[in-house]
Amino acid sequence: QSVLLDVTGMDRVALAAAVEALFTHHDALRLRSDGTRLWFAEPDGQGLEDAGGRTADDVQASLDLVNGPVARFVLLSEERLLVAVHHMAVDGVSWRILLEDLAAAYQGAPLPAKTTSFKEWATRLQQAGDPAEDVYWDTVPAVALPADRMGGDNTIASAESVVVELDEAETRALLTEVPAVYRTQINDVLLTALAQTLAAWTGQETVSVALEGHGREDLFDDVDVSRTVGWFTSLFPVALTPGDANPGSALKAVKEQLRAVPRRGVGYGLTHDLTALPTGLSFNYLGQLDVGVAAADLMPVGEDRGKEYAPAGRRAFAIEINGSVADGLLSLEWTYSSNLHDSATVEGLAEDFVVRLRELIEHCLTEEAGGLTPSDVPLAGLDQVALDRLVGGDRQVEDVYPLSPLQQGMLFHALAEPDS
Repeated sequence: QSVLLDVTGMDRVALAAAVEALFTHHDALRLRSDGTRLWFAEPDGQGLEDAGGRTADDVQASLDLVNGPVARFVLLSEERLLVAVHHMAVDGVSWRILLEDLAAAYQGAPLPAKTTSFKEWATRLQQAGDPAEDVYWDTVPAVALPADRMGGDNTIASAESVVVELDEAETRALLTEVPAVYRTQINDVLLTALAQTLAAWTGQETVSVALEGHGREDLFDDVDVSRTVGWFTSLFPVALTPGDANPGSALKAVKEQLRAVPRRGVGYGLTHDLTALPTGLSFNYLGQLDVGVAAADLMPVGEDRGKEYAPAGRRAFAIEINGSVADGLLSLEWTYSSNLHDSATVEGLAEDFVVRLRELIEHCLTEEAGGLTPSDVPLAGLDQVALDRLVGGDRQVEDVYPLSPLQQGMLFHALAEPDS
């Protein structure tokens, strides 16, 4: 992974000192692994580099997880700094941390206190596997995706993309108005639209999707990885059944199916082979990319950063969907292999997805929309049918509690002798 920064006018000495501070502060930038062991090199000799005739492709190809380096900060010119990090050492949250710290260190500010190391997290996580979760994972069906060409070679070189967007008003409604209606998160809404799209395409009532999560779950009271750089991303499958074509019913169904995932999926990779997921499609919502990304004088630019992956390498999924919000617009990039799917097929899926997403947003903006789901009121022990009968679409209800023994007695008495 990489980012290209505009460093026009920045002081070279101060920038070099800031980069050196990052290598010292963040262990993951010195990560080494041979597949069985994990260790960290000393920060000596790692810092800001001149390109010295190397291209962005050369820098990307030089990253080495076994022998190092796994991170390089290379000045391709006086105006452009390429920051390239091996994908095993960085994730989306890590990039925000690195850019914030690079800007702070450049300005001479002290870096925040170190949080739990990536190595300690990895060690503790290995002890957190729960075989009991397999009861859930075993229920996720393997659903094959239709293909225009069966048996095609799914290589990096064959990857092409289709991008669809919501406009600014739709994006704002999705982020600020929709969540309160059914107490949803943005992923609930996006995945409801996706499940409806895939169900129509495959002809299956239940579809499987591989989800990516940030993986930084609160599993241990004495562990804090909120500002730890590393690859924490969790990858796990979910089975989604949107069911009723009614937007509200579909939203509530998918929301509850997502809430049923054990520990937000972080334990799946501890007991399962991530190369054998029961689905050919992955989904990842990256959040609002322009919130906290640009820091001080550091501004990412959309210029060539070189090839981050070898063209002959194999892709993990037939279709990968990455969503994000930037400049007030939600965009979703559908990446596919031209050896497996025609562009018209993926364009049709992406457009169908947007149509269904707009229908969900429009529904949530109506007065009759709203309601609770069982995960909102766990103490009540009610299923969706009983909850709908009790609460309906009333958005004013905060919670539902079971009756205390005294209240049960009072209710029984009132029902038995209504005139008393």
